[in-house]
Amino acid sequence: MSSKVLIVIGDAAEALDTLYPFFRLKEAGYQVVVAGPQARLYHLVMHEIPPGWDITREGPSYHLAAEVAFADVDPSDYLGLFITGGRAPEYLRYDQHLLAITRHFFEQAKPVASVCHGVEIIAAADVIRGKRVATVAKCALDVTFSGGEFVNEGCVRDGNLVSGRTWHDNHLFMREFMLMLAEADRK
Repeated sequence: MSSKVLIVIGDAAEALDTLYPFFRLKEAGYQVVVAGPQARLYHLVMHEIPPGWDITREGPSYHLAAEVAFADVDPSDYLGLFITGGRAPEYLRYDQHLLAITRHFFEQAKPVASVCHGVEIIAAADVIRGKRVATVAKCALDVTFSGGEFVNEGCVRDGNLVSGRTWHDNHLFMREFMLMLAEADRK
């Protein structure tokens, strides 16, 4: 088994959803490979709900390069998959290469982590039927329309999937994802 972990990004991926796992995985010794629709630099964003607001405000943030395009990813080379949030999943969920990659991880029962709007990708890949899934509350319909059960908790594990609501839950679901990867790496 490989010690490579694939992180999925696109323009408007949420910075904390992405960078905390990016560095946490590297810290643990995993080879982190960032993938996007093309191998290029992507613009991350910052999401927050300001006091008194009901919706998320988005602002520009850091940049991160994808070193490989989804079309060039061989998912069998990877131990785990991390699907970030932000607005990127709104358009990434239409990428057939990414959906095939996502299905591979579920068919092979490899560790998958999803946060926030990342649920839009796993829902589009039709891999969450019957699963308990956490996401930001405004994406609950993506879960239920796809046959899953929305759970409003910071860390929900169901089989090979661990999910969290937002970057505020990174410390909860990433701990579980790291355990899942370590277990898979020992097999």
